[in-house]
Amino acid sequence: MDLTDACFAGAARQAELLRSGAFTSRDLVAECLRRIDRHDRRLNAFRLVFTDRALADADHADARRARGDDAPLLGVPVAVKEDLALAGLPTTKGTAAVDTTAPDDAEIVRRLRAAGAVIVGRTRMPELGLWPYTESTWAGATRNPWSPDHSPGGSSGGSAAAVAAGLVGAAIGTDGAGSIRIPSACTGLFGLKPQRDRVPLTPDRDVWNGLVAAGPITRHVADAALLLDVLAPGHDHTAAVTDTRRLRIAVSLRTWGPGIGVHPEVRDAVLDTAGLLADLGHDVTRVDRDLHDISGPAGFAVRYLHSAATTEQALDRPDRLDARTRAVAALGRALPAPAVRAALAHTTRLTRAADRLFAEHDLLLTPVLTRPPLRIGEWDRRPTIAALLAAARMTTFLPLWNITGNPAAAVPAGHTRTGLPLAVHLVAATDDDRTILTAAGQLERARPWADRHP
Repeated sequence: MDLTDACFAGAARQAELLRSGAFTSRDLVAECLRRIDRHDRRLNAFRLVFTDRALADADHADARRARGDDAPLLGVPVAVKEDLALAGLPTTKGTAAVDTTAPDDAEIVRRLRAAGAVIVGRTRMPELGLWPYTESTWAGATRNPWSPDHSPGGSSGGSAAAVAAGLVGAAIGTDGAGSIRIPSACTGLFGLKPQRDRVPLTPDRDVWNGLVAAGPITRHVADAALLLDVLAPGHDHTAAVTDTRRLRIAVSLRTWGPGIGVHPEVRDAVLDTAGLLADLGHDVTRVDRDLHDISGPAGFAVRYLHSAATTEQALDRPDRLDARTRAVAALGRALPAPAVRAALAHTTRLTRAADRLFAEHDLLLTPVLTRPPLRIGEWDRRPTIAALLAAARMTTFLPLWNITGNPAAAVPAGHTRTGLPLAVHLVAATDDDRTILTAAGQLERARPWADRHP
């Protein structure tokens, strides 16, 4: 394996290669930095690249290994989204509106560094994480490595683009309405939103009233399990990937809103995956009628707009935001307080309904998105409310699981006729991230996806 192949090997394999002495961390990190220098002018995946520190940290990892030390991610290059605090830098959240610097690393970053990871850079997101694409007037568009005319999704679009293009071995994203799962689906990667509070968001707490979770965006399922073992120790995620147990899997193509269609290629990907899971020995059934009872993340729009408003209010310079971002926040400020309280109170009913579904099934299989990836700038000319409605239709299968907190993941499922990635969505019961890793691991072994590169 040469260094270019190693850049596409994923975090778990990279850790093995470094442990075996096939490469030094200096070699691997330097090659990632060369790839970033070559490709990121077009992709625009990174907000910041920490060239000097990354090379110094790689040298430190090599010195540790020479002394006989080891750690789960020792010398592995990773990237983190720009809403995670890095000591000495403003936590920019996709904006030019933050001047205050963070005093300390976020706990996620601290755990990555403690496990030996080399933080290569900070990845881009749309302003405040509000959109399923990664674009702004001041930063331009982040592009999909599979097609520069298309978006890698959002809001963790920079993280996904960086991994898909072989610029890092893995990346961390955050997900408040699908923002790990959307870009993973758009770029042919595995992206897991863990159970709520599984991965600590410290110094932040209860982000977006509990909607937001942080998790891995990776090339392989094993990469995600390795990162979760670092970020949420004590759950042995890695062992779950090779589990072969039989599962009860519910399948639904029913959108959670009237008049929302599913693109034929997306529908075919879900049905093909359901057939593959049945062939693998799982008990697969359709449950569209049962899901009607939990069809209403109607309160999600209220939560989303309220969160946009409160996030805007905490910025140093909200006047620097794009006009569309300010318009979304203004809608949130206009919400009556009783409507916000009612939306938050809706959580318990939705969670109980989800619990009933998972009392009879181990997993739910749905589309991630109702359509293939967006083109760059596709919604630019739409008024703000029209763009919000389009985003809600595209992501209809996702936000419910941010409200209930259930773990959920995007799993690669082939490509469209024009070569764009397709994906399916797996959701598990409360606290059962491991079952998602088990099913996704079986799918990856039966239908490998990582050997095809953009």
